[in-house]
Amino acid sequence: MSEKLWQGRFSEKTASVVEAFTSSIQVDQRLYAFDIQGSIAHCKTLANASIITETEASDIIQGLEAIKQEIEAGRFQFDDSLEDIHMHIESRLVEIAGPVGRKLHTARSRNDQIALDVRMYLRVATGDIVRKLYRLQHVLVALAKKHIATILPGYTHMQRAQPILLAHHLMAYFEMFARDMARLEGCLQRINVMPLGCAALAGTTYPIDRSYTAELLGFEKISANSVDAVSDRDFVLEFLSCAGICMIHFSRLSEELIIWSTAEFGFIELPDSFATGSSIMPQKKNPDVPELVRGKTGAVIGNLMALLTMMKSLPLSYNRDMQEDKAPLFDTVDTLAACIGIYTDMLPEIKFKEATMLQAASRGFLDATDMADYLVARGLAFREAHHLVGEAVSFALANKKELYQLTLEQLQSFSALIRQDIFSFLETRQMVERRTSAGGTAGKNVRLAIAAAEKQLARKKDYLPDFSN
Repeated sequence: MSEKLWQGRFSEKTASVVEAFTSSIQVDQRLYAFDIQGSIAHCKTLANASIITETEASDIIQGLEAIKQEIEAGRFQFDDSLEDIHMHIESRLVEIAGPVGRKLHTARSRNDQIALDVRMYLRVATGDIVRKLYRLQHVLVALAKKHIATILPGYTHMQRAQPILLAHHLMAYFEMFARDMARLEGCLQRINVMPLGCAALAGTTYPIDRSYTAELLGFEKISANSVDAVSDRDFVLEFLSCAGICMIHFSRLSEELIIWSTAEFGFIELPDSFATGSSIMPQKKNPDVPELVRGKTGAVIGNLMALLTMMKSLPLSYNRDMQEDKAPLFDTVDTLAACIGIYTDMLPEIKFKEATMLQAASRGFLDATDMADYLVARGLAFREAHHLVGEAVSFALANKKELYQLTLEQLQSFSALIRQDIFSFLETRQMVERRTSAGGTAGKNVRLAIAAAEKQLARKKDYLPDFSN
């Protein structure tokens, strides 16, 4: 298997250190099934154009299927001297099928071949990630329904701001992941373009029907420009960008879970099955899963930066630098899929401490804006109301009380517009339920949002992308 398919031009053997340095087989061997699938389609296209006979095509296809069985059974021998998965498969094909195996590479190049393999791999991976996000959205909706009455403090600048429903907070992540899905589905449209038949960069002189090949492989369209087709990695960059944004969402959620699980917050308790202990401190329960997801986000963002940097100054068309696109791509796919999966399993097992959350939402003057709104409703300009409530907050702080703990007389010292009904107006749940503007945290709004999300998921169920067959 060590004979190189391009060695005719060379008078010296490739140095072993060069073979090891230039080999990508340890990375790209995972593309074997797509390479074989693409080769079978190419073989049929050659036969369809009468470039090879039906008998030759049959022998080649049988050989390719035998190679796939060898790889999946663990019997296939990989060798750095053959550089990549394409040369491994073609070299073994010649051994199995004989000289006819050398005809398979007619009307194609490794340049369009690898572009095809990566696109086929990535459309399967992207479809799988979209489906995983879909299942995660179901988990978020179920959690939101469960906690439709749970109140917690909402934060800005990491300071308690206003009370909100936990369901509303969870549905914010539903919206984030919905955007991630939409981005990935848009990306999928640009992944699903077939480059095979563009050969090295200029197209081919053989009368192949590229649309026929695309139909065999389930591509929606063929690439329009042969130079662009073999040098384009925009679809990889776009996927990595979408993945990076999605991981940022997971990192933000991870950060909240880490903070909420501390003794200082005490809003949640992570399940024992998704936490670890300390090797020295027996009392510790560490949020390792959220911490690792938060940490892995940096690697995913780094993968995008690596590929952007690699591509930024490459002249058209194909350059060997582009061999380095697969390691960051595969790592990102694996990382994102793993993070979605573990969160889908972990979130339903988290215990939300409702009493602690409600108590926190009742402290820290989260009712200050509502007191200002109360005064505005009685004719005061908002800026004036804001100032008066600020003075009341300062007074309450000095007396170590909340606004609602002040007496009516004390409150009236800041404005004669205040009446006894101020106390019911400042009740935490009432503050939540009054926020009825579209997209607000009022219970009726959140119930509508959950119902809309359930309808959205039900409609989408039969239209999730799946290229695994």
